[in-house]
Amino acid sequence: MHKRVKLNLPYYTPGEIVVHNKPNDIWVSIHGLVYNLTPLIKLHWGQQVIKPLLAYAGKDISHLFDPETLEFNYRYHIISSLYFPFMPHGPLPGIKEEVPSTKWTPPDDEQWWHPNSQYVIGYVTERARKIRMLNVLTGTENTLTVCKEDKLSRILERQLLFNSHIRSYTWKFETRVLDMNKTLEENKIPDYRDEFKKYGQLEDEYIPAIMLYYNDDLTEL
Repeated sequence: MHKRVKLNLPYYTPGEIVVHNKPNDIWVSIHGLVYNLTPLIKLHWGQQVIKPLLAYAGKDISHLFDPETLEFNYRYHIISSLYFPFMPHGPLPGIKEEVPSTKWTPPDDEQWWHPNSQYVIGYVTERARKIRMLNVLTGTENTLTVCKEDKLSRILERQLLFNSHIRSYTWKFETRVLDMNKTLEENKIPDYRDEFKKYGQLEDEYIPAIMLYYNDDLTEL
């Protein structure tokens, strides 16, 4: 059994994972972990074993792995009376032969699926949510899809795509200055989606807004 060690890694939404779906840029998720398998694909380029991974680029492949042991799911082969890794789409890196086969050997030491392997880059969010970012100085606004677990400092990184000077702003919600080391929930910014759903309203009926106030401290020229 592989022991999960909580690493200080970012969270990603399913939408962020799915766009990495090309042979030269491939992410997958396994039981809540996000893997960047691009180097693994390059290592085995031209080999049959990468084809199943290419087919699942940007997707979740948890069905291949046991959620408790984080090892391959095994299936019993009635003819040989042996257990083999469950690989319905063909052999994968680390598994020598397609099974069942008399040439099959147990997984080698590569174990790219290990929860603490070099390919793990983050976690899949428990839940994504939207937040509006309203620039009080310019009157412009954009909406971000963020992770429930994101601290505001991480949301700031996401906002850099829309405002390269965002570090020179004070963030407020309903006149309250927000703590950048806390999440939206910890900053008491509500998520009303469950209530809206309960009463048959659209989830995006109301999206809370963070007000961005420019500090005018001349740190950005």
